[in-house]
Amino acid sequence: MNDSPGWASPGSAPSDGQETGIPRPSSPVDGSGPGGQWSPAQPPPGQWSPPSAPGSGPGAPPPAPGWGGMPSQGPGPGWGRQPMAAKPGVIPLRPLGVGEILDGAVSTMRAHWRTVLGISLTVSVISEIAVILVQRYLLPEAKSVDPNAVGAEAIRQAADSAQSTLLANAPATLISMIATLFITSVLTVVISRSVLGRKSTLSDAWTEARPRLLPLLGLTLLMSLMSAALMVVGLLPGMLLGGGAGIALAFVGFIAACVVVVWLMVRFALAAPALMLERQSVLTSLRRSAKLVKGTWWRTFGILALTYLLVIVVALIIVIPFGIIAVTVDSDGLSEFLNSSSTDFGWPFLIITGVGEVIISTLTYPFTAGVIALLYVDQRIRREALDLDLARAAGVPGYDDTPRS
Repeated sequence: MNDSPGWASPGSAPSDGQETGIPRPSSPVDGSGPGGQWSPAQPPPGQWSPPSAPGSGPGAPPPAPGWGGMPSQGPGPGWGRQPMAAKPGVIPLRPLGVGEILDGAVSTMRAHWRTVLGISLTVSVISEIAVILVQRYLLPEAKSVDPNAVGAEAIRQAADSAQSTLLANAPATLISMIATLFITSVLTVVISRSVLGRKSTLSDAWTEARPRLLPLLGLTLLMSLMSAALMVVGLLPGMLLGGGAGIALAFVGFIAACVVVVWLMVRFALAAPALMLERQSVLTSLRRSAKLVKGTWWRTFGILALTYLLVIVVALIIVIPFGIIAVTVDSDGLSEFLNSSSTDFGWPFLIITGVGEVIISTLTYPFTAGVIALLYVDQRIRREALDLDLARAAGVPGYDDTPRS
């Protein structure tokens, strides 16, 4: 949203340790506030008595709201009630809870379902067709493993099988990465407008997202290469050592590499929204994400872990029945499939499972992109008072003349 003032990265934000320029409430001017001088004529001190229950005496009037009476049920905020935050779009403009972030992602899918499901379904269908064609015509047959092999032969067969699996999954991973790239770029724009309560068509979102595709591709490739390099560093010493000690060392290195990769992926999880909405470069967006996540790594990790757990649950709910149907149609039954040693699947299996994958991708891609974008908005509200800029950009009454450093 390059036309909205709220998304630009502040030159000196409160997250740098500077809190100057944050608007403070002005003193009341109508005499209704607590300011002013006490009157020299004071009433005589009264006697305190414990309050009685309302309606305890015949004809007793209900106690007035205040210090000794029941709390007021009126529309005002009152002493102990927090004022309602403005909500021009799918989220209230204040620091968000976990449920509000998840609900905001789902609300965006409901409010802009034509745009969200349109881009998600189109990209999912194209990518899944490409994956099916690659699996059917380009991938080599999987290496068989002899269960009776022992010693060096078993290690060699396991290494060959792992290499074959990596080569088989590489095209699907690349296609999925490109599909995620397109969906994330467009949906980030849609979600950023939905926060302000603005509608967004597919053509408008694509026009705004298209100039950022190459930087987003660079960011995706950089993070992928970073993860792959860490995995190589963790596994290589054990693979070079060989034998039983090498396997143990490779396992320890794999665990350590996974921990570092997870730490970095959470630290840089908000880089894509920063790149898209703030128009930052690849390296600057990584630094912005690290700055926003700093001090809230575990909270960010928990929200992302919960998001991907929900995605896995939805995927299992869909993939299990489609898998059973595909196996039943492609073979003589489920028992025959389980007893067979062949891994050569026919067209019915690939098509039916492909339909299930399209449904999963269509539902989960927008949800994941929405959570990450709203998590970025939440962190900027907490650290940089972005809610003031968003309220002003949305035209919320009372924010037009709010000072901003």
